[in-house]
Amino acid sequence: MREDTATRTVTAAPAQVRRAFADADLLARWLPPSGMTGVLDRHDLRPGGGFRLRLVYDGPHGAPGKHGPDEDVSEVRIPELGDRAVWLVDFPSDDPAYAGTMTMTWTFLPVDGGTEVTVRATGVPPGISPEDHAEGLASSLANLAAAVEDR
Repeated sequence: MREDTATRTVTAAPAQVRRAFADADLLARWLPPSGMTGVLDRHDLRPGGGFRLRLVYDGPHGAPGKHGPDEDVSEVRIPELGDRAVWLVDFPSDDPAYAGTMTMTWTFLPVDGGTEVTVRATGVPPGISPEDHAEGLASSLANLAAAVEDR
């Protein structure tokens, strides 16, 4: 089974990082990778809840979106949100290459000067290339750092 991971140390306390997973405005700001804007169609950011996120491309791009020509949609269930976050992610799409549920596990490890944030994605749909996914995960982590770091 394919597993994609990315890690970044942010100069913010774990509580600040966890808040970014439970605050709808923050989540919509940091989660979309570069070149996309996030729109939360619905959200219940607690264990047992979930959210629907539309990722709209900011401009022309090389490939069609998973949901439509200019957007991707993620349906996310949240079984766990606390010392770590666990998301079960589905992509509504007619393309079977995006079928199935991807599990994203976000961990928040206190380190000197901040928090090491690691995201581990398992069950990644084959339609998401490893290169594109690595770029997207790194971009989201950079956005997360910008959203929570003390300035």
